[in-house]
Amino acid sequence: MEAFNEAWEVICGYCRKNITDVAYTTWISRIKPLSIDFDKSQAYLLVPNDFHKQTLDRCYKNLMKEAFEAVFGTNIEIIFTVKEEEVKNNKEEEIVDKGYEYTFETFIVGNSNKFAHAASLAVAQNPSNAYNPLFLYGNSGLGKTHLLCAIGNEIKKNDAEKKICYVNGEDFTNEMVESLHMNRMDKFREKYRYVDVLLLDDVQFIGGKEGIQEEFFHTFNALYESKKQIVLVSDRPPKEIKSLTDRLRNRFEMGLIADIQMPDLETRIAIIKRKAELMNIEIPNDVCEYIASNLKNNIRQLEGTVKKIKAKSNIEGEKPSIKSVQNIIADVMNNDTPPEVTVEKIIEEVSRTFNVSEDELRSSNNRSAYISGPRQVAIYIINKMTNLTQDSIGKEFGGRDHSTIKYAIDTTTKKIKKDSNLRVIVEDIIKNCSN
Repeated sequence: MEAFNEAWEVICGYCRKNITDVAYTTWISRIKPLSIDFDKSQAYLLVPNDFHKQTLDRCYKNLMKEAFEAVFGTNIEIIFTVKEEEVKNNKEEEIVDKGYEYTFETFIVGNSNKFAHAASLAVAQNPSNAYNPLFLYGNSGLGKTHLLCAIGNEIKKNDAEKKICYVNGEDFTNEMVESLHMNRMDKFREKYRYVDVLLLDDVQFIGGKEGIQEEFFHTFNALYESKKQIVLVSDRPPKEIKSLTDRLRNRFEMGLIADIQMPDLETRIAIIKRKAELMNIEIPNDVCEYIASNLKNNIRQLEGTVKKIKAKSNIEGEKPSIKSVQNIIADVMNNDTPPEVTVEKIIEEVSRTFNVSEDELRSSNNRSAYISGPRQVAIYIINKMTNLTQDSIGKEFGGRDHSTIKYAIDTTTKKIKKDSNLRVIVEDIIKNCSN
């Protein structure tokens, strides 16, 4: 089991490099390894609830199988299991349950985040009466999700009866699309419109998706009019999510908007020391300062470095030094490099944005205007964001020839220059694919 736990760290690292930070935090980080049976080629993983299990099966199982095969060199069947009492308590709702590491007590406050922290704490202590909605924004890895979940955990601690729902924009979108296809919109609306607190992470993902925005507009109104707390998180302020509808942007700007900036040196040092304390390892002051001076933009890099220092210290029995952490810092920075944008990711995002299926976008037979416009956008973005040749792009779209791909790129380029609405939609798709 100890070997499986060690391997699990590597498996998680593989998954993290291939999905968004929010998706990793929401779905993968909450999995606990139970056991692995090499004779039967089966791995058992514990997940919080049934809804979590269904989402993993539907969206992330293939990625995890790839990770297991990369680590163990063989195909492993993944079996997700749920504790019976957790299923009963969660009732198939994605209630925030991020663990005690995501609390206000474990959040390091500095000049870069003290306003956002104070606003979040005020909301947690007086939901629906302090700031509603609360909109937090900032670059990846600065603690937005930590504050979002701390709000949920604090509210739940103060009132266990509160119904708290955490979801990110990408999963909200996917869940709504699936509910439409399965004719289960009543259940979908009941889930999101009858909670006490809605925590929506990565809200920029609903930009440009008219049907999703329409549904969320009514969800927002239902909650707001019922005096329920709404907290929204994004990588940019509402005014910079250009493909939001005006009425939804206005709703987002009704409450308080708070940003989180890059942490200064003193804050980064404090974060390292706090992480080391939680992991029960002593790191000398000069080593803390060295790490903080070299890792400036991402709190997750700091946490990853402390974890690796602890592992190295346990294995080699040496006290951390500047020399010993130099390679660790290099490894952490390499592991934190965003994954290469893939054709699949672009097509998936275009599919969600224009509400057409991925198969329709790729099809060589469907030439209707309803599909050809989004297809041309997908081709344009793939050409812009990847190194594929136009012939290779054509193979991704039913074997279309070079001239057809060039026409799609040229046509979209001209449309973007004339149509400001299309331009901001394309810009948002590119931003979402880059996260």
